[in-house]
Amino acid sequence: MSTPEIRIGINPLSWMNDDLPSLGGETPLSVALTEGREIGYEGFELGNKFPREPQALKALLAQYDLSLVSGWHSGRLAERGVQEEIDAVGPHLELLAKNGASVMVYGEVAGTIQGSPAPLYQRPRFVDDARWDAYAERVDAFARYTRSQGVRLGYHHHMGAYVESPADVDRLMASTSDAVGLLFDAGHMTFGGGDPVAELAKHIGRVCHVHCKDVRPAVIRLARNRDWSFLDAVIAGAFTVPGDGAIDFPTIVGMLKRHGYRGWLVVEAEQDPAVAPSYAYAQKGYRTLRALVDAPLPPVDPVDPVDPVDPVDQEAA
Repeated sequence: MSTPEIRIGINPLSWMNDDLPSLGGETPLSVALTEGREIGYEGFELGNKFPREPQALKALLAQYDLSLVSGWHSGRLAERGVQEEIDAVGPHLELLAKNGASVMVYGEVAGTIQGSPAPLYQRPRFVDDARWDAYAERVDAFARYTRSQGVRLGYHHHMGAYVESPADVDRLMASTSDAVGLLFDAGHMTFGGGDPVAELAKHIGRVCHVHCKDVRPAVIRLARNRDWSFLDAVIAGAFTVPGDGAIDFPTIVGMLKRHGYRGWLVVEAEQDPAVAPSYAYAQKGYRTLRALVDAPLPPVDPVDPVDPVDPVDQEAA
């Protein structure tokens, strides 16, 4: 049984890495778009090679019969006010809205070490409850604004940033309203020390966007034990596509389907295309997700927490 409400997209990271130009930086965008469409993907998230003028982007995607999935916004609400953030996001929000994207990826980059050589343990943290609460209030207000413009904020928990661990995600969700959607990233959740199935169950009612990256646990253990930076871990192969690592995507996709998720599943697995050839790995990720989306749902195990009710989320909503 197919699930037409769920669409499968991809991020151009499979071909070219915005943070590490040495990983596929020479690959033309046209190659990614051609190959992605040939494989079967319906849409792409933005990367730094895409045009930033709404009509130019629309025309480019139309050439390949692709949709715009979403696009990353480098937010700085940890260090600036809501109005400053609104002013900063204007052109990006317009680009998304005019090209039919209903979700904006919000990544907190204030203080982040995700693009630096610093070891991951040096990531930023809120030092007290007051700072946490003030941050959550700003994120919520900003999300209410983007929603008023027709685009929901999907908060991307990310290695090397303020919101990295399961506890961080739990606190952000508990401290904000449902205006703040959760971009659930199975790979970052696992790398951040969480059980992706358990965390998805906890927050499934807030999930508005899903990044499907798998992990290689041996590389993650090395990254932690040897104090690697995030980029060191990426180069070493911490991430890969669904079906090539250790994450239980059958359970994750099944939970989303049973809950009635409507949105994108996005293959977003940054790795070195010289080691993991772009086409082959993008195809593997697509085929894995396609099979899971199209598969019939198994009977519900009465003790399987597939549709949890989180009282904190209910109160936030």
